[in-house]
Amino acid sequence: MAEGKIFIFDTTLRDGEQVPGCKLNTKEKVELALKLEELGVDIIEAGFPISSPGDFSSVEEISKAVTDVTVCGLTRAVKKDIEVAAEALKKAKRPRIHTGIGTSDLHIKYKFNSTYEEILQRAVEAVKYAKNFVDDVEFYAEDAGRSNIEFLARVTEAVIAAGATVVNIPDTTGYCLPHQYGEKIAYLINNVPNIDKAILSCHCHNDLGLATANSIAGVIAGARQIECTINGIGERAGNTSLEEVVMVLKQHELGLHTNVKTELLNPVSRLVSDTMRMPVQPNKAIVGANAFSHSSGIHQDGFLKEATTYEIINPKEVGADSSQIVLTARSGRSALAFRFKNLGFEFNRDEVDELYQQFLVVADAKKEVIDEDLKQLAEAFKAAVSA
Repeated sequence: MAEGKIFIFDTTLRDGEQVPGCKLNTKEKVELALKLEELGVDIIEAGFPISSPGDFSSVEEISKAVTDVTVCGLTRAVKKDIEVAAEALKKAKRPRIHTGIGTSDLHIKYKFNSTYEEILQRAVEAVKYAKNFVDDVEFYAEDAGRSNIEFLARVTEAVIAAGATVVNIPDTTGYCLPHQYGEKIAYLINNVPNIDKAILSCHCHNDLGLATANSIAGVIAGARQIECTINGIGERAGNTSLEEVVMVLKQHELGLHTNVKTELLNPVSRLVSDTMRMPVQPNKAIVGANAFSHSSGIHQDGFLKEATTYEIINPKEVGADSSQIVLTARSGRSALAFRFKNLGFEFNRDEVDELYQQFLVVADAKKEVIDEDLKQLAEAFKAAVSA
């Protein structure tokens, strides 16, 4: 494994699809899978094969369609689930079975009515059984974020000994603070004797808005895979946002990198949004409509003098349209002059001062002053001057 390489495990087509109203058919899933492969993700979680004939078909067809990416099918720690997933993945060039069970006291008591020892046994049996079908087996310790750390370490050691190549440490309910999640990963790395035989994976949910921060804390602590979705879509408040973690790693010198082609982030975001009929919030980091828009006069003035005063990312780097100077009542004279110049109108400082007062009248009456408004202002001003 390349030093500092972070594997991007995309679960848009499985966990992301759990958003109400976002169900995809097989054709749509295959189209998106091909785009995700082009984007440069390392693993595509294509579905939960036993859950429905549609999901089985999707995993099967994606396995046939992609060539360079690992295709993953989700299962519970149940033999039938594993058999069905293995069947769906038969045509995959790089198949992975993702199996697991809840490890928190809450899950063990209320979901399984079980004990630590029984859960440990079921985890090991599931991994061993999956290894009969594929070499690459990922184990998830559901609700690891709230699991007893010593038991979590025991489970991690046992499933690696049973053949797990990846161990997923999910913050299933988005409960952890970043330092807590990072400490959990660090504890496993420092206390599981065979940890060098597997990759630790971060699967963080966004219930408290911390999914990206927790995932980054996890890889800083030594995890080497992040499970995420395009636009951060997913059950409840969503999953870790792929575009956010990729750009955090690109912007900061952490010695960590991904293979994602960042210039495709916005096009893929729009495709997922359109296909899943799930709008992206305008203020969404990296891919939101306002991510590179400036409306405050102070920000606009700084940006026009030097873009990096208010933009840490060049929009072209993430496949976005050029930065936008949005004119509102908060805008200043420099932004007004800039927009007039773009429309072909050159005014000196005194003229801009005069026009600015007229502009404010329009801006106070409207949420945003558009090009047509500016043309009318400019033409009326020129007519008045020449009269």
